[in-house]
Amino acid sequence: MANLNMTRNIGIMAHIDAGKTTTTERILYYTGKNYKLGEVDDGAATMDYMEQEQERGITITSAATTVSWIRDNQSYKINIIDTPGHVDFTVEVERSLRILDGAVAIFCAVGGVEPQSETVWRQADKYKVPRISYINKMDRMGADFFDVVSQLKNKLGANPVPLQIPIGAEDSFSGIVDLVYNKAYIWDENSQGQVFVEVSIPSDIQAQVYEYRLKLVEGVAEESEDLLQKFLDDPNQITSEDIINAVRAATISNRITPVLCGSSFKNKGVQHLLDAITLYLPSPMDKEAIVGINSVTGKEEIRHSDVNEPLAGLIFKIASDPFVGKIAFFRVYSGVLKAGSYVLNTATGKKERISRIFEMHANKQKHLEEISAGDIGVLVGMKEMRTGNTICDEKHPIILESIEFPEPVIQIAIEPKIQDDLDKLAISLQKLADEDPTFRVFTDEDSGQTIISGMGELHLEIILDRLRREFKVETNAGNPIVSYREAITSTVRHKEIHKKQSGGRGQFADIDFEMSPAEEGKGLEFINEIKGGNIPKEFIPYIEKGFERSLTTGPLLGYPVMGVKIRLIDGSFHAVDSDSYSFEICAQKGFKKAAKKANPTLLEPIMKVEVVTPDEYLGTVTGDLNRRRAMIEEISAKQNIQYIKVKIPLAEMFGYITHLRSLTSGRGTVSMEFSHYAQLPANIIESLISKWKLNNN
Repeated sequence: MANLNMTRNIGIMAHIDAGKTTTTERILYYTGKNYKLGEVDDGAATMDYMEQEQERGITITSAATTVSWIRDNQSYKINIIDTPGHVDFTVEVERSLRILDGAVAIFCAVGGVEPQSETVWRQADKYKVPRISYINKMDRMGADFFDVVSQLKNKLGANPVPLQIPIGAEDSFSGIVDLVYNKAYIWDENSQGQVFVEVSIPSDIQAQVYEYRLKLVEGVAEESEDLLQKFLDDPNQITSEDIINAVRAATISNRITPVLCGSSFKNKGVQHLLDAITLYLPSPMDKEAIVGINSVTGKEEIRHSDVNEPLAGLIFKIASDPFVGKIAFFRVYSGVLKAGSYVLNTATGKKERISRIFEMHANKQKHLEEISAGDIGVLVGMKEMRTGNTICDEKHPIILESIEFPEPVIQIAIEPKIQDDLDKLAISLQKLADEDPTFRVFTDEDSGQTIISGMGELHLEIILDRLRREFKVETNAGNPIVSYREAITSTVRHKEIHKKQSGGRGQFADIDFEMSPAEEGKGLEFINEIKGGNIPKEFIPYIEKGFERSLTTGPLLGYPVMGVKIRLIDGSFHAVDSDSYSFEICAQKGFKKAAKKANPTLLEPIMKVEVVTPDEYLGTVTGDLNRRRAMIEEISAKQNIQYIKVKIPLAEMFGYITHLRSLTSGRGTVSMEFSHYAQLPANIIESLISKWKLNNN
């Protein structure tokens, strides 16, 4: 248990290209895990071990590693997950944050709070993950520490508390002033950042340091009556230890985010960041007990980070390993898991044997005999497992809150180049779908084609690349198409009777229901208003199941249906011929007929987009965006660069990156993420329906 206080489970998260992986590489170097520095730009980063990651210089999958850091003669164990910044791989961030105790949010000192940094920040808010903010790239042209601090406040609604002030910026960035200890440090340029020396605080920033340290001390004084009294008597009585304890408590309770700065690429600031991780981010002991549902009694139960409690843990990622097969990344919340022991997977209800346990370092493994509460590791040997499954002690079954994933928004048809590879393709796609909950595979009933869907063009591009490299399946792929949704726009009442008589026992079900639009973003909202046993209560769940299944195929073009409210008002049954299957079929038939009468419409995915362009191309770029049905929300300028924020239909964005480069002589960039679904204009709906009829006649 004492060891748990010295453990930190943290994630590193940020917008693409803010320097997450470079920062992680420096952490590996300074903690002695790596003996040389790996560079993303050279394709040699340890944590970006996939070929696609090394070629593109981006992180695609969350990589896990464990390091040790010694501070004040105490050794801390830090489990680190380096997450992707690209929005197409947002699921990797989502599932990592679900099981982490703390996070480091990295921001570029030039770009500040960028679109994907907002997304990951909101995800961290959702899971109540305490975080430290690290402003990276302080050596870059246009770096502005204080501007990024104000963006944290204004754009993210955070409460940033600087614990450091930079000495210089851009080319002259040479060190930091530590406001906690009121000391200045500069780095020795020739020591790869390993040597830094204490110097006196430069005279040109003394006033600024005084102002920010006073703010820090005032904030600390508000944390308790004792500290407030100390402050009122004499602010100098508040010690560095008082500041550290107060900042830690406020960070863990998510009231503040401490802010540090550095330049990871130039080896500046990473050791101070490691100190801050151990000082301010929570250990598993600091986190609230996790709540779950007993899968037998249905009652709520809690599990503490305690080795003496029954085993409970969550699988947050599935991966394929070329040597050991399917592996599961796993967070232990309570108890101890030994290699060779049996566990219960509450999602399948089956007992499984854990043959081996590993500690991961990117794609390399270290064997463990056991793994205990508060730790993160990898399991081998389970036959059936999915992301979000709970595994636990079979005598104490519990289901922990699973992980919700966004729906895919883009799809393409694929086929193997060689017909003999058909089975191999199906098996490979299933393996990829097991790993990635935002990747889906299905067969189009009309055309018989295999359709894959995902979060964006890059997402599907990587999938096709992995099929070729890892699974040795060459494919032909169609053009990307939008994954539309359908919805109803009016309320209808419908009565459906299902009768079938074919000798022997027949089928009978009768339901009377009202169908109406539900809240945006919801699936099925089902309300049972049956009175007096007109339909026996044991059939009601099957009626709901029938409606639920019907949502997969809409009345217009067969896309999934969103936002339907069903009020089951009346019905009848036959004492002999009625059964659960009859009522399920009746609900499906009733849904199809009622949906056609309820003025169905098509919805399209709308993306939140930020385009960055030099001043001189602003008119050209905004004109082009307007032609693409964009709604421009905000245009802001910073140092001859224009930032354009828009909401735009995904259908208008295929191939946009290449087009933007040609408009801006290669100087424009774009980032994009899913925002919401919205109704398509009537003329486009008509055109899509006409095209569908043409293809299906």
